[in-house]
Amino acid sequence: MNKKLYVISGSSGVGKGTVLKGFLDRNPNFMLSISCTTRAPRQGEIDGVNYFFLSKEEFQNCIDNDKFLEWAEFAGNRYGTKKKYINQCLADGKDIILEIDTKGALQVKKQMPEAVLIFIAPPSFEALETRLRGRHTEDEATIQKRLNEVKVELERAKSFDKTIINDDLESAISQLEAEIKNA
Repeated sequence: MNKKLYVISGSSGVGKGTVLKGFLDRNPNFMLSISCTTRAPRQGEIDGVNYFFLSKEEFQNCIDNDKFLEWAEFAGNRYGTKKKYINQCLADGKDIILEIDTKGALQVKKQMPEAVLIFIAPPSFEALETRLRGRHTEDEATIQKRLNEVKVELERAKSFDKTIINDDLESAISQLEAEIKNA
């Protein structure tokens, strides 16, 4: 049976990490992709486990030589997914899940049309706004910036293969299992 690449995206605050953790706990035969980054390792992070830590020069070399399926820059650091890594995992007989933003997901789809893109959506825009405000971790300007990005992500999600509404965690995990099983 051919193994597949599944790309999971969702807006900030939608709970995609929690849904994905629940899925992986129930489905240990799936592998979570490891991204490359130019940021320094945080305490306890291990190269090749949490991330592949690259220098800015190494990362740029990968861009220049078309070695990434997708890459992006956040807060002055770069993050990306190497084609060779994904292809090796698939060749080794592993289904692999990549958790990235919607822009990166669409980059992946261009290079690997067989990849399955799944968007984890909030029950409503208002519910997501309530979740973001309920965290009490960000100022109003940051919340507004996130909410504006959500609108862009929801528009990009129209190009995804599947959408799962995260209204109830158990239901969302079960839906993710069903979508992957039927992909």
